Amino acid sequence: MPRTQHVHSPRGGPLARTLKFPADFIEAGLAEPGREAELAAVGARYAMTMTPALADLVDRNDPQDPIARQFVPDVRELDAHPAEIADPIGDDLKSPVKGLVHRYPDRVLLKLASVCAVYCRFCFRRESVGQGEANLSEAEFAAALDYIRAHEEIWEVVLTGGDPLTLSPRRIAQATQALAAIPHVKILRWHTRLPVAAPERVTGALAAALTEGHDKTVYVALHANHARELTPEARAACKLLIDRGVAMVSQSVLLKGVNADADTLAALMRAFVETRIKPYYLHHGDLAPGTAHFRTTIAEGQALMRQLRARLSGLAQPTYVLDIPGAHGKIPIGAAYVEATDGGYDLIDASGARHFYADCCAPSE
Repeated sequence: MPRTQHVHSPRGGPLARTLKFPADFIEAGLAEPGREAELAAVGARYAMTMTPALADLVDRNDPQDPIARQFVPDVRELDAHPAEIADPIGDDLKSPVKGLVHRYPDRVLLKLASVCAVYCRFCFRRESVGQGEANLSEAEFAAALDYIRAHEEIWEVVLTGGDPLTLSPRRIAQATQALAAIPHVKILRWHTRLPVAAPERVTGALAAALTEGHDKTVYVALHANHARELTPEARAACKLLIDRGVAMVSQSVLLKGVNADADTLAALMRAFVETRIKPYYLHHGDLAPGTAHFRTTIAEGQALMRQLRARLSGLAQPTYVLDIPGAHGKIPIGAAYVEATDGGYDLIDASGARHFYADCCAPSE
């Protein structure tokens, strides 16, 4: 796989500041001056921020650049499809106390932060994240802890938001220690984009806040959608976490115009594995408002998964999943390789050829 190339800003060097306003995107060469009004209209509706690390990756000569497509506001975001809804996976329906979602029996989501280092244009929580809501308060966090303590079936806590790793190391350490003190909680999983969005913020102090002073298992799930996001700086940030005892998995979203082809997905999954990150989920696009231009069909996603199965090591295979709208949970929707037939099964190999198979096992006693 070719090495990452940094594309610098029109000013002749790397961008030095975060882009937050229409004029910032225009000055950085990521939008034409004539688009200022439409960028402002999108920005009035949804949060927009792009870090220097990601802005510097954009090829200004490519109008279809996959990095820009993920983060530069697009007027199509204001055109909501009738099927799209504000809470597409039903967080609110499964929230017994503020900031906590209990959708599955053995795990909960805990939304510590309401902001991100960078705002994806396809975010499924775009109606709440980055909209001025405060991070979880001390009292709200205490109420969430009380709920977790009272439910001994909770084995894993998934810390999310927003991006919880945008909090200070002190705040992260406080949350880590409080959760680690609950005996039945065994796994702490942090969902983040920080190693790719702002790798300079992944420090020894942050790693210590995640891992020190307890004996729980810590995972970090990294969200990235294109291999170019895994720059040398991003890989070094991940290495720092992994070398301090953090296990890492990936989360990606299948996005039209970004990664919805087999070559791009294969490069991304291999880049994860090379960085010691196990590919975990490839999400089908959720029904968030104004995101229809990103979504593929399920059939297209299944065809891509068949191609990945034919090309990649098992280490590099993500699970293709969809969150059923209405808080009904996440399910795998990958291509089927087994079909029941008379007297047995048709097994479908990576090339599409079918092979008959019959069960051969001793009778149950």
